[in-house]
Amino acid sequence: MIREDLRNVAIIAHVDHGKTTLVNEMLAQGGVFRENQQVQDRVMDSGDLEKERGITILAKNTSAHYKGVKINIIDTPGHADFSGEVERVLKMVDGALILVDAAEGPLPQTRFVMQKALQLGLKLIIVINKVDRPDARIDEVVEEMQLLMMDLDATDEQLESPIVYCCGRQGTSSLSPDKQGENLNALFDTILETIPPIEVDTEGAGQLLVSCIDYNEFVGRIGVGRIERGVIRANEPVSVCNFNDKKVRTNCRIVNLYQIEGLERTLVPTAKAGDIVVFSGIDGLNIGDTVCEPNAVEPVEFVKIDEPTVEMTFSVNDSPFAGKEGKFVTSRQLRDRLYKELLRDVSLRVSDTEYTDSFRVCGRGEMHLSILIETMRREGYEFQVSTPRVLYKEIDGVLHEPIERFVADVPEDMTGPVFSAMGNRKGTLVHMSAVGNRMRLEFTVPSRGLFGYKSAFLTDTKGQGIMNTIFFEYEPYKGDMQKRNTGSLVAFETGEAVTYGLFNAQGRGQLFVTPGTPVYEGMVVGVTNLSDDINVNVCKTKHLTNTRSSGSDDALTLVPVSKMSLEECLEFINDDELLEVTPKTLRIRKRILDSELRAKARFRDKNK
Repeated sequence: MIREDLRNVAIIAHVDHGKTTLVNEMLAQGGVFRENQQVQDRVMDSGDLEKERGITILAKNTSAHYKGVKINIIDTPGHADFSGEVERVLKMVDGALILVDAAEGPLPQTRFVMQKALQLGLKLIIVINKVDRPDARIDEVVEEMQLLMMDLDATDEQLESPIVYCCGRQGTSSLSPDKQGENLNALFDTILETIPPIEVDTEGAGQLLVSCIDYNEFVGRIGVGRIERGVIRANEPVSVCNFNDKKVRTNCRIVNLYQIEGLERTLVPTAKAGDIVVFSGIDGLNIGDTVCEPNAVEPVEFVKIDEPTVEMTFSVNDSPFAGKEGKFVTSRQLRDRLYKELLRDVSLRVSDTEYTDSFRVCGRGEMHLSILIETMRREGYEFQVSTPRVLYKEIDGVLHEPIERFVADVPEDMTGPVFSAMGNRKGTLVHMSAVGNRMRLEFTVPSRGLFGYKSAFLTDTKGQGIMNTIFFEYEPYKGDMQKRNTGSLVAFETGEAVTYGLFNAQGRGQLFVTPGTPVYEGMVVGVTNLSDDINVNVCKTKHLTNTRSSGSDDALTLVPVSKMSLEECLEFINDDELLEVTPKTLRIRKRILDSELRAKARFRDKNK
């Protein structure tokens, strides 16, 4: 059977190239919203963190109707750390819109997602977005996309992929770069013409591949996937199997079966091959499972997700302030929450360590893990994390480390500091080109060399630089490099920071705390330009005499402090430090709080 009434398509691109904004307009023109309905920007970014950061973290399904055809649309993340979301949802679609910014051109994530789409043999539509930008360079970007596809060994058919020129914010599209249309009809027509109707077997035994997992406290795990064959019915017995696992679970039953209409899930009794459905009722469901009829247990092969490259240690908070702000503080609660995250995030790895209160968490990058940390602290969890570390591999007896493809767009007169920084971080220049009045520098650099570099990069480029990274490959170990050449200002005693103590300490470096902030011995309260740590007493008060009044401290002037974000804290902490995370506070601390024990440990390490 050929499904003329259905198309399944994913929208994939680099971060900030306009995927979610374009989906908004596709839904508006696809009849999902009423004419007088007030719709927020980027309606698909439903999570609090997604709205705050302006990025897509989780892939989401929606649908629109055009000329009697239902178009299932999957909006995907653009940040490299969430590329696992992109990899698995591509199994649900038959074609993909490759978005690229008309000014920035193809960037690292564009290469990654296009490579995955080409490997799966998907029909591609190149969408040049943001053509209304004053610095748009449409012809050059089209040429760059053609060169990229040739570099990725695209077939002759894929090289002939149609090109649509869009302005997602205004909701217009055209097949000509010189003329803009009045709506997105050109894009919709190109989807119907380029992505062929799905040829499916609706008479065979039912077979459904689970590509996404959601969770609801009332119904448990919710599966999302495409029906590969046959018909799936609610309240009929099914079996669950997995291509990589020979176990088969029988006597399972789909309780509720939904299809996606716009932004809503519509309850349906049956769905047939080609449909993307949402269902509940099967406990223990995992991404990559195949739900099939009991008399035809045939698992569908699932895409292999790339391995994580960064690890951190999550442990129970054992600081003097432990348990004062968090709702969930025990090792059991922390362990349950981390393993629960595995149900929906295929790129994450969690394992126990030799210590019962510590857990090893591996992810795609610092942002991947920082999003998990921020989500957990908002849920009321209190814990502490170590500095990010890269995952090494031994290949043919040689130690290998992950290498990132680093792309920087900087003003022409600011390339020097970037070259210098990349030299110190074992980076190798791969390509350099002019993009308008800016320079695009492309390096391959060890992942560990980029930890903590974002803040320095923005300082070096005076806030005008744009940097992007994505995992490239594993290469032989590049040698030792110094992570941080500054020391920490460490609190000498437990108490409350006061103006007099902070005033005396600020001459040693830059402070992180303000008067009235509770501190404890071993807590990092600032940074110094010296290479060694300095103990400071920020709780010290001025001794009063009969000739000095308590109000004489009012004239002391403190340098304003900048509050560090979660990502900045993760970039800052050294190997001998931890980040204490609570729902209300982020505190950097030393692993060994006692100053004498810390000095002895440092002495032992130097004499090893």
